[in-house]
Amino acid sequence: MTDDVSRLSAIALSNAIHARRISCAAVMEGYLDRISRFNPEINAILYLRQHDTLMEEARACDRELAAGHSRGWMHGFPQAVKDLSEVRDMPCSWGSPIFRDFRSSADSIHVERMRRAGAIFIGKTNTPEFGLGSHTTNPVHGPTRNPFDLSKSAGGSSGGAAAALAAHLLPVADGSDMMGSLRNPAAFNNVIGFRPSYGRVPNSKGAECFFGQLGIAGPMGRTIDDVAGLLAIQSGYDPRDPLSLADDDLVLRGPADTKGMKLAWLGDFGGYLAFEPGVLDVDRKALDVLSGLGCEVDEIVPAFDLPELWKAWVILRSFSVTHGLRALFDNPQTRTLLNRQILFEFDEALSQKASDLHAASVVRTNWYRYLCGLFERYDFILMPAAQVFPFDLNLAWPEEIDGKPMSTYHRWMEVVIGPTMAGLPVAAMPAGFGTNGLPSGIQIVGPPRRDRATLEFALAYERAAGIETGARRWF
Repeated sequence: MTDDVSRLSAIALSNAIHARRISCAAVMEGYLDRISRFNPEINAILYLRQHDTLMEEARACDRELAAGHSRGWMHGFPQAVKDLSEVRDMPCSWGSPIFRDFRSSADSIHVERMRRAGAIFIGKTNTPEFGLGSHTTNPVHGPTRNPFDLSKSAGGSSGGAAAALAAHLLPVADGSDMMGSLRNPAAFNNVIGFRPSYGRVPNSKGAECFFGQLGIAGPMGRTIDDVAGLLAIQSGYDPRDPLSLADDDLVLRGPADTKGMKLAWLGDFGGYLAFEPGVLDVDRKALDVLSGLGCEVDEIVPAFDLPELWKAWVILRSFSVTHGLRALFDNPQTRTLLNRQILFEFDEALSQKASDLHAASVVRTNWYRYLCGLFERYDFILMPAAQVFPFDLNLAWPEEIDGKPMSTYHRWMEVVIGPTMAGLPVAAMPAGFGTNGLPSGIQIVGPPRRDRATLEFALAYERAAGIETGARRWF
């Protein structure tokens, strides 16, 4: 029963629960059994709540269904929330020893919406300290291991969520993304991550509501339909987020009609980006699938000053991630507990002037306008989702790629910054496996605010590619 339950897609699971072909109690028992068997090896799920308490909450969901009441699509779903988001009455460490004993008093907005839709929160999923870097390890909880090879990284910062999906420890998962944190772990774990248009999923953002326009919450899953189902719950305007978007119809109408579509493939950006040997070979398998769907794929070199884009990114990112943590940096006792990544960001941010931020925002604006110009010629823009295969768990980060040194802790992830800077919707899709047996993936980047169209195009690709997500070794 355990494996039968966890093999179901989230859509199929919701349908089975609501048709009362399977009880919420059986779903909970099945997932908790798998977590007890496999999570000790993977370390994806943290703060697992008491078995008896969770089973009683699942039985309460069954009683509600018996009385004719459903909370929503996620009724009775076991759900673990990324440990950068808050769940009422549960711990939230942000991967930092400073917050080792912190407990949340309220839900983050997208968590509040999942709760209303029927999710039962069983725990949290692991993340790097403060979400910095695409390698899920921290001094509080240790590393999350890649289900395809336990000696490899699960990526990040939504690495715990992606690994849990790959090992079928959760039916669907939430994550967040600033520098590829939904996209890189999707590629590393052979699952799907979707970075929505900026503002699609509201964020309470703490003390400041207007400047932080790079990070966003979003869904992960093993199928596009599952991802779209969770996005529909997470998204929609909320007055607590003045930049959140009005409600849109995100219900998929089916796979896109791809015949005659024109696609731009950026590849290695004309040799500007370094890739581990074999990664682009795997990614080009996805291009073959799309060509078979009747798409015309052009490989292009961006006509843009890419070093200036990187420089602008570093300025805007460091500004975004540090100032909410300034009190921790200014306090000598807590500063000693901050890792190299956050100290790097402070070094950058504290040297900035207002004119630097303005200049970086001008570069960002010009990049957005350049991409809008590409969308006048192309339906979608494609690029790799990662520059390397999953790397050794004991590395802090890849310090070189194919002989090219990486100048910062995050330079090896540069391929993901373009869609973030433009605030565009992106589906990170599996592309296949290298000769090393490790997965890789691509980014499908859609036009501004065309989230549904991007998902429908990704659905067409998913069906044509015959993608089987997750890792078979866990069955």
